[in-house]
Amino acid sequence: MHNPRIRKTLIAVAMLAMASPAARAQTQDKERSGKQVVDQVCAKCHRTGVDGAPKIGDKEAWSKRASRGLSGLTKNAISGIRKMPPHGGHPELSDTELKRGITYMVNQSGGHWVEPVGAKPRAERSGEAIVKAQCVKCHGSGAGGAPKLGDRAAWSERVKSGIDPLVRSAINGHGGMPARGGMANLTDAEVKNAVNYMVVRSIAPAPAKAKTP
Repeated sequence: MHNPRIRKTLIAVAMLAMASPAARAQTQDKERSGKQVVDQVCAKCHRTGVDGAPKIGDKEAWSKRASRGLSGLTKNAISGIRKMPPHGGHPELSDTELKRGITYMVNQSGGHWVEPVGAKPRAERSGEAIVKAQCVKCHGSGAGGAPKLGDRAAWSERVKSGIDPLVRSAINGHGGMPARGGMANLTDAEVKNAVNYMVVRSIAPAPAKAKTP
């Protein structure tokens, strides 16, 4: 590894990759399903498209919004945006219920998101698990120009400026890659885990084989 900057980045990434992910906070699942939230709260505006609300079933309108990822859309719903009040005017809605409602509307409009689960604590997913479940679909073969997993030259070029720009690209989407690699329920930390894993797997030198005595 001749480039000191890449070497320094790789060492930092490897240290992060070896750390155990922290468990997420527990929540009780007495919350409504996405369909219930939409039927009881969101449908008032989103069924008809009143006041510019994206209409459920409008694939083009929801596709643009879905590119922000679940966390981005949830922030808007929590804070309120344009004529929509915070929490859709229902402050009793939990964040999980909001996420479920958003996911349901996205899925009714051409999306394929997984509805968030709040009943059980979920440990932060490892980079390896995320890559094997999702990222490998493109990075395994290099489809759509994605840097292929194991291609040292391609990943070395991309990591020259550090890991953070790669993580931001993965979160926001880049080229043919959708936001969060198409897994909207990935947290920022989990996206970073996945990027770290691919960088380490692609750039780290293979372990030396033991010499036969």
